Amino acid sequence: MKRIAVLTSGGDAPGMNAAIRAVVRSGIHNGWEVYGVKGGYEGLINGIFTPMGTRDVGGIMQRGGTILGSARSQEFKTERGQLKAIRSLNEAGIEGLIVIGGNGSQTGNLALHRLGFPVVGIASTIDNDLYGSDQTIGVDTALNIALEAIDRLKTTASSHQRAFLIEVMGRNCGYLALMAGLAGGAEHVVLPEVETDPEHIAEVLTTAYEHGKSHAIIVVAEGAKYNATELSNYFTKHKERLGFDLRVTILGHVQRGGNPNAVDRILASKLGAAAVEQLKKGKFGVLMGEVKGEVVATPLQKAVETKKVIDKELLNLAELLD
Repeated sequence: MKRIAVLTSGGDAPGMNAAIRAVVRSGIHNGWEVYGVKGGYEGLINGIFTPMGTRDVGGIMQRGGTILGSARSQEFKTERGQLKAIRSLNEAGIEGLIVIGGNGSQTGNLALHRLGFPVVGIASTIDNDLYGSDQTIGVDTALNIALEAIDRLKTTASSHQRAFLIEVMGRNCGYLALMAGLAGGAEHVVLPEVETDPEHIAEVLTTAYEHGKSHAIIVVAEGAKYNATELSNYFTKHKERLGFDLRVTILGHVQRGGNPNAVDRILASKLGAAAVEQLKKGKFGVLMGEVKGEVVATPLQKAVETKKVIDKELLNLAELLD
């Protein structure tokens, strides 16, 4: 193998640039040429490759987002689009591909692997819903951004004696909401994995009021059965009976922004270098992640087809301490 490429796909995550840097410099250390794919899988189909040297990735480790960019590609979801992508790779003389991204990105990576192209994945998504890594690149930074917001909102909630619904990202996995709620001392967390009952939340708020609390914080994952807006509408509709006026803050994409913290920079560096090592060893079709402090390679098929479950002990702890 003499020439490889790296691309980022899906939602950006703090630490992606650190992973790109690790891939480029590790590849060059092996004597390979390394190319960046601009614009995710859409750029792959169109053959938008740019050569990357050690200086091209200098000073990017601390930057959020991805210097390679990311874009949705409906065409790549088809076998025709995937074959066009492989043709672009072959025409450029690229012999191996590293894909940095979450579940959807690695599903596309698996498709290329099944068509016979040498690929390796790197687990990167703030949702932390990708099997094969206890924590994916970007999660720790996003969690701390959410926690800072909770701390700030708790201050104003206490001043005005109000209850706040704070919505964080997490379409299918409530990890971010659970951890932010636990670390932020929330009265309750609402997760996709657990059935939501607005009446139960009302009971939680009533109990908090009866215990003399001057505020209440409910952290909600965006993918829960009732998101923050829907819960707020429910309480508004039944305000006379429930007696609560809730304020809603949706953090949204602010969680993706900002500079990656030390945890994400180090994790990204480890996984980027490990991905290059897998290509060097001729071990393709795997996802690089970290499990119990060790870098591990999980078959891509298992990574994308296995549902990541929430830690029930942490959920029980959050309920105990609310």
